Amino acid sequence: MTHKRTRSPLLLLLGGLLLSTGVWADPPSWAGGGHGRPPMEDRGPNPGPQGDWGNQDRHGNQDRREDRREERRDDRADFRFAEQHRYAVRDYYGAELGRGHCPPGLAKKHNGCLPPGQARKWRMGQPLPRGVTVYALPPELVTRMGPPPSGYRYVRVASDILMVAVGTQMVVDAISDLGR
Repeated sequence: MTHKRTRSPLLLLLGGLLLSTGVWADPPSWAGGGHGRPPMEDRGPNPGPQGDWGNQDRHGNQDRREDRREERRDDRADFRFAEQHRYAVRDYYGAELGRGHCPPGLAKKHNGCLPPGQARKWRMGQPLPRGVTVYALPPELVTRMGPPPSGYRYVRVASDILMVAVGTQMVVDAISDLGR
């Protein structure tokens, strides 16, 4: 019996030594310094220009992201009505409104022949809401203004002329209150 009792602690000690050898092993050369960073001695004497010890992925990219955002803004075309457009619209509709095409009750309201509650249901930079009646501009006025930019169209909503994106119906610019 004593022979088995002395062998158990000896086997236990030997097994513990075999299992603990992995703790003292060096990492392989491809493993680097852990956590995706080079070992401490490869980092250099001081942190880099950002002060991040070579860890640019955490905070160093924020400025570049802002630059890319600005680049996207610069690529977008900025279409607006020019003074020649505003002049052509006011000249055309000024003559029309001067003839008095409004019913007597609405002519006194000075809101472009609209019943109360129907004026200005659209917003700049937003799509036209459903239920808003959109009219095509008269061909003579489109000829005076010239064709709209590619991907846009001119429409009349109530007493306003709008430049609207074709696919999204987004209001890009407006000539408001033709009756005034």
